[in-house]
Amino acid sequence: MTRPKKCRCISCKPGTSYFKPWGIPLDNLDEVCLQLDELEALRLADYDGLYHKDAASCMKVSRATFGRILEGARRKIVGAIIDGSALKIESR
Repeated sequence: MTRPKKCRCISCKPGTSYFKPWGIPLDNLDEVCLQLDELEALRLADYDGLYHKDAASCMKVSRATFGRILEGARRKIVGAIIDGSALKIESR
């Protein structure tokens, strides 16, 4: 049996739920889903400029877990940009 997932503290509410390439209808695009915890990790590390240790503390996860969340979020965003996909922000 696996360990239960820890509750992650998320403080940001996104103003929108989609980003997509300009001029292409959403129906014609593949979709990449970004979870709220991934958005929060991006906000803390890249927007607010916190060190991973401090950002992990804000989210109430370990530094290693924070690093994995952040890496996954960055990979999804870069993939969406390179592939020309729509980026959907999941709202739990």
